[in-house]
Amino acid sequence: MSRRVAIVLWIAAAVVVWNAVFDRVLVLAGREYVKTAKAAADGSGPYARIDDSMRPALSRALAFATLAAGAVAAAGVLDDRRRSRATSAGSPRRT
Repeated sequence: MSRRVAIVLWIAAAVVVWNAVFDRVLVLAGREYVKTAKAAADGSGPYARIDDSMRPALSRALAFATLAAGAVAAAGVLDDRRRSRATSAGSPRRT
C-alpha cells in the first residue's frame, strides 16, 4: 500500500472514530435526559430542562471525540514512521 493511501485511510478512520464517539456520548446524554424528564413528569423529581443535560454533554462529547480521534491519528503517524524506517533500512544508501 502506498504511503499516500495509508495516510488517507488513517485520516478517514480518525474522522469515523470522532463521529462515532461524539454521537455515542450525545445519545447517552439524551437517554439520561429522557429518564430525568420522565421522573419529573411522574412527579418524583424536579422539572428537567434539556439544556441542563445536553450542554455539559456537548462539551464532554467534543473532548472525548477529539481525544479518541487524536489517538487514531497518532497511531497513523507512528505507523507511517515505522513503515518509512523499515523501507529506508532495506534500501541501499547513496554515497
